[in-house]
Amino acid sequence: MQAAAPDRGSWKDYPAGRQEKAGMGTWGIGPFDNDTAADFAGDLDNALPGEPEALVRGVLTRTVKATGYLDEAQEAVAAAALIAAQCPSGRPVETVYGPEQPLPVFPDDLRELAARALDRVLAAIRGSRCRSALLTRPSG
Repeated sequence: MQAAAPDRGSWKDYPAGRQEKAGMGTWGIGPFDNDTAADFAGDLDNALPGEPEALVRGVLTRTVKATGYLDEAQEAVAAAALIAAQCPSGRPVETVYGPEQPLPVFPDDLRELAARALDRVLAAIRGSRCRSALLTRPSG
């Protein structure tokens, strides 16, 4: 029997030390191990039929086209993980914080868009122009 998953984004099910260590709503290194990406998964679960692809395409497109500060980096990484999971030999996204509802098979053109979005996120992290940069850059 599988244990019930804690509420998305809820810290009450985690030891205080782990909460303090992760900080800023991030508790791991997985694509859905932060509040923002977990909320994105909830948006996908709550979407009407046909909308999940538009949500994924939208966040990836906005990320690729963004200039300056990159606000949707965490959602873009999560969306790219969902695309990668559907590639041949792709690893499934196995986390209690990812989408719970089955997702459609995404069109192949999203693979290239996901790769470009990840390139954009990495460039933003290197330039400290996204929210994720605070979580991934060494201090000091």
